[in-house]
Amino acid sequence: MTQNSIASNIGQPPAALLREVSSQTSRTLAADFLPFQEALKTRFGASLDAIILYGSCLHSQDLKEGIVDFYVVVNDYRQAYRKRHLGLLNAWLAPNVFYLEIPGETFTLRAKYAVISMANFEKGTRDWFHSYLWARFAQPVRVLYARDATCHSQIERALAQSVLTFLKATVPALGDSQVNAEEIWTQGLTLAYAAELRPERSGRARQLTHLNMGDYIRLTALAAPALGPQFETLGHDVYQCHFESMARRRILRQWRLRRWQGRVLSVLRLSKATLTFAGCIDYAAWKIKRHTGVSVEITPHLRRHPLLWGLKVLWQLVRQGVVR
Repeated sequence: MTQNSIASNIGQPPAALLREVSSQTSRTLAADFLPFQEALKTRFGASLDAIILYGSCLHSQDLKEGIVDFYVVVNDYRQAYRKRHLGLLNAWLAPNVFYLEIPGETFTLRAKYAVISMANFEKGTRDWFHSYLWARFAQPVRVLYARDATCHSQIERALAQSVLTFLKATVPALGDSQVNAEEIWTQGLTLAYAAELRPERSGRARQLTHLNMGDYIRLTALAAPALGPQFETLGHDVYQCHFESMARRRILRQWRLRRWQGRVLSVLRLSKATLTFAGCIDYAAWKIKRHTGVSVEITPHLRRHPLLWGLKVLWQLVRQGVVR
């Protein structure tokens, strides 16, 4: 299923932005993450190009309570799976999502990992109309593993490309105004969250921006030269947006379209997860409870028919405003 129906006009990332992304992705991680690296290397073998860590456990470095989020980048879907249908599903609508548990000495390590090809990863961070990939990977991440220097370079370039794609797609929504990095990223992440069915509390975008404020300040400054004359740097973390009302309305129409596209893609990905993600119902209920405080009753019908009854529960949550 294609997601790049409207191609982005994005240039190459500036060298300084690439260096900053490389620095951010190489920061030290707790040793608790290393068992995941070995388990995923064993699972994917010669097809594995890279492992990227992102999400809440990256921020907290606490693996006892949360579920760690990874992206597993492979060189070929057919080589990555023993079961042919998993490769076909991944090629049809990337990524496939799986669950992983590793018994530890004092607690069980838990992770959710998404599988995507290097080609899809590069295309998704550069060309996809929907923000699913480039909004995630414009945010700070870590490269836990790369097969070699070439794969590492490809991942870093795609991450830097995500920053440019994100800013090009969100900054015009600010219109004609003077802003800083906090306002830019809070606005952008708010738009991106609204384009997916996510159980996030209001204010989550601002909270995430504050967690990585220094990183966002540097990324914005280094990406600014590639954003064109409508985005003017006035001083340290002070920018003037020169976007007329027509340009602002056009970009907001695109985000409204992404919201509708995102609902369709979210339902399709959730439906696909019932085939790949063991315990997906329990995970979804846990995540909704964690982010909203709302408990989802897991009935016998829901366990026996997760796709059919899960869609019914999802519709109820959307109507109640729990999932947006």
